[in-house]
Amino acid sequence: MTLSVTGRQSVYQYRYIRSPDQDVGSPVSHPIVVVGAGPVGLTAAIDLALRGVRVVLLDDSDRIGEGSRGICYAKRTLEILDRLGVCDLTTRGVTWKTGRVFLGENIVYSFDLLPEEGHKMPAFINLPQYLLEKALVDRVQEIANIDLRWSNRVTAVEARNDSVRINIATPEGSYSLDTEWLVAADGARSTIRTQLSLGFTGVTFEEKFLIADVRMTADLPTERRFWFDPPFHSGQSALMHRQPDDVWRIDLQLGPEADVEAEQQPKHVIWRLKKMLGERDFTLEWISVYQFNCRRLERFVHGRVIFVGDAAHQVSPFGARGGNSGIQDAENLAWKLAAVLKGQAGAELIATYDIERVQAADENIAHSTRSTDFIAPHSPAERLLRNAVLDLAPKVEFAQRMVNSGRLSTATIYDSVLSTPDEERFGGTANLGAPAPDAPMRRPDGTKGFLLEALSNDFELLWMANGPRPNVPGGMKLSVIGQDLLDDQHLFAQRFNSLPGTVYLLRPDQHICARWRSFNASRVHAAHRRALAK
Repeated sequence: MTLSVTGRQSVYQYRYIRSPDQDVGSPVSHPIVVVGAGPVGLTAAIDLALRGVRVVLLDDSDRIGEGSRGICYAKRTLEILDRLGVCDLTTRGVTWKTGRVFLGENIVYSFDLLPEEGHKMPAFINLPQYLLEKALVDRVQEIANIDLRWSNRVTAVEARNDSVRINIATPEGSYSLDTEWLVAADGARSTIRTQLSLGFTGVTFEEKFLIADVRMTADLPTERRFWFDPPFHSGQSALMHRQPDDVWRIDLQLGPEADVEAEQQPKHVIWRLKKMLGERDFTLEWISVYQFNCRRLERFVHGRVIFVGDAAHQVSPFGARGGNSGIQDAENLAWKLAAVLKGQAGAELIATYDIERVQAADENIAHSTRSTDFIAPHSPAERLLRNAVLDLAPKVEFAQRMVNSGRLSTATIYDSVLSTPDEERFGGTANLGAPAPDAPMRRPDGTKGFLLEALSNDFELLWMANGPRPNVPGGMKLSVIGQDLLDDQHLFAQRFNSLPGTVYLLRPDQHICARWRSFNASRVHAAHRRALAK
């Protein structure tokens, strides 16, 4: 349940427009239909469209801006959005990378999520979800390949062998569409999932938490602050984050027996916040009391219907793993769908979306469950162990590693059938199956930039020059380090552990799928075919 208090938050409303498809007697066929214009569906549509695929994007609402909701966007997510040409979110959001964990009033430990220089994107940006959605919608409106239809609600789904038929309700009546692939990005209460009678496996947590967005002027550090057993909220936990425009996100653990209706009353929320903030002047922007799940569908691919984001998996908010993971779902799926539709790969490539993103979901669910169990122990014995860890943490490093106030979102390193196994040992931070790490680079004309922004949307071969430029097999772009991109600060060589002649093959989602110490065209060709599930 949520409550908008001041009404100051922006609501962006969009006009329903009748589609020509509604005036055709039989269902019109489209290659891709995406259902749900939240961050995940919008990302999927943009990525597909930029790969030359025409997308119909349906949303049952006509607006965005119902509360701030998710606010923390991780480095990998920001790199994806940057690749898609979404406006520079660093100019809109609050950048941060450090945090402190307290026990009572005492610091247990502090951390830095990105201690090294030489990355275009920060560790995290805090931005209300409605502002991210607005930036994504603005980008959609720049792309001709996307037909975004507001107030189009899917009411029925009929899965067929080689297509999906959907019925859609609008303010002017109903119509039907056929699509080769249906992408369900319609959230935790997915209509598509319900229509197909699909259920989740996992756990629902009874613990309840209060979210309050508070507007106030405060000279406090821009960091993640988490308290175990603070004096202002005895026996529970609390979390505090800065957002743009003097708005602060505050989470307060309430316990499983909390009365949701009572806890949402503004006078009760203000009483709790005054205990935390003292006599500061503040106004309430938004209130929500929530419980959460750690669960997922058994499979994300069901014939021609593919689930992404909260429609496929759900986690606790600790660690900012929900929205970030969903956007990474969209990126993983988009290049694979585009390759299949263009005839570059068979439908078996889509099965690897299921394999890789189920792996990611299981990682996120495991991290999220462990965080929740640490924050809200189930038994007196678990609480005793948790408190012993917190008592030891200021004194010994191993105990600090055991403190779990929410392991923050990181990209999954895929153990994937699409990757070619290493033939020898590599070091650095550019791991097989991981997204390529960024590094500052310079072009021969003197233009300075970064590695990731110089990459294409296709397969990319990175080669450390040690001789004549090689002839690469078709279907990929070659970037020569030392000719096309110059590593003046030697950070590329350090992060990729690159000696002269070293070769890295990157997938269209920038994950590393093969690497060698020397160039060999036949090996590169075989690795490229493997990465397309051929």
